[in-house]
Amino acid sequence: MKKRFAKLISLALVGVMSAGVLAGCGNSKDTASASKDGVKIGVLVADVSGEEALGFRNYYEEYIQNNYDVTFEYTDALESAEDEKAAIEKFASKGYDAIISLSSSDRAQQIETCEEYGVYYAIASGVLDDEQYEQYKGYEHFVGQIGPSNETEFEAGKAMGEYYKEQGISTVAIYGAFIPNPMHVYRAAGIIAGLGDTYGGTDDMNGMIGQIFGDQAVDPSKIEGDVEVVAYLQGYGDTTTDELNAAIQKAPEAFLSVGMATTFFAQTLAQNDIQFADIDSFTEMNLDSMTNGTLTYLAGKYSSSIGPVFALVMNAVNGNVIRDNDGNAVSLSQGYLVATDVDSFNEYYVTDNGDTPIFDKESLDTIIGDAVTYDDVKALVESK
Repeated sequence: MKKRFAKLISLALVGVMSAGVLAGCGNSKDTASASKDGVKIGVLVADVSGEEALGFRNYYEEYIQNNYDVTFEYTDALESAEDEKAAIEKFASKGYDAIISLSSSDRAQQIETCEEYGVYYAIASGVLDDEQYEQYKGYEHFVGQIGPSNETEFEAGKAMGEYYKEQGISTVAIYGAFIPNPMHVYRAAGIIAGLGDTYGGTDDMNGMIGQIFGDQAVDPSKIEGDVEVVAYLQGYGDTTTDELNAAIQKAPEAFLSVGMATTFFAQTLAQNDIQFADIDSFTEMNLDSMTNGTLTYLAGKYSSSIGPVFALVMNAVNGNVIRDNDGNAVSLSQGYLVATDVDSFNEYYVTDNGDTPIFDKESLDTIIGDAVTYDDVKALVESK
C-alpha cells in the first residue's frame, strides 16, 4: 500500500476511533504543537518504570530531542497485542512518521499494522526470532532492529549464572519478569545453564527455550544440577510482593533477575541481606545498589544504545531507507557490558551520562544522511 494513500485512510480513522483506543497513549510533551516539518516518532513501551526503560526515555527526550528536529511521544504501559495495535493506529491517525518499539507482546502484528498504515517501524529492544525476521525482512516499512540477539540474551544469562556458581553459591531465587517475552525467556534459560543446571533434562539452549515457552513459566521442579533454585518469581506488583516474601523465607544466597530487580526488589533484598544480580542498564539507581553492596553483578546496556535505531528511522523518513547487502531490513546485534563492583560500573555509567552519551550527536551524524550505507551503520554499532 502506498504511504500517501495509507495515511489518508489513517486520518479517516480519527473520527471513528473509540475513546478507549485514544486513551492508549500518554505524552509528557505537547506533541500537537510540534513543527509540521519536524519528524514525529511514536514509541511503544510495556515497561514505563524500570531503570532501563527510564534511561532509554531520558536519552530520547532529553538528548536526542534537544539535538534533532524530532518529537517523541511515548505510550502508557502496553499490556497486550491489542493495546500495541491501538497505539499504532492512534499514531498513524495523528500523522506520525515512524514507530520505535520497546514493547513485544506481538511484534509480527506491529510490523503488519505499520505496513498497513504506511508508517516506518523499527525495534530498539529485543529482536524478532529468526523465523519472524525471515518473514518480515522485506517489508517496505520495516526499517530494522538493533539490539542483543536472542543468542546474546542467552549468553548474558549464562555468564551471570556462571559467575555465581564460581562464587560458590549453592541456592538462588530467579526472577523471570515478563515471560513469554522472548528476551526474558532466553536470559532465564541462560541463567539456569550457567548455574550448571538442566531444565527438563537438557542444558541445550533450544531445548530449554522450547520447554519454557511451552510451560509459559520456569518450573523449578524441572531444574536439576549443581545449584538449587529454591524459588522462581514471575510478574510484578502485589503478586510478586507475596512471591518475593515467600522466596526470602527460603533463604536464597543470591537473587538472580532477568530485569528490573532494582525497580521492584532492591530495598527488600537489602533489608534481608540478600545480594542480587540483574540484566538492566547503567543508571543512578543501579549505581546506588552496587555502592551499598546489594547489587553484585550487572549486565547492562548503555542508555544511548538505542541511538542507532533512531538514526535508521531518521534516514527512512528522509528518504534513505537503509538495507543490508542483501536488500533486507537491518538486523545488528549488540552485546552487554558487565560490572561487578563500583569501579567497573562507573567506567560505563560516567561515559554515557547527561550531555555526553556514547552515541552522541557527533557519532550519530556519521550515520544520518542521504549517502549513508548499511556498512556505515554496521561499523558504528560494532565500534561501541
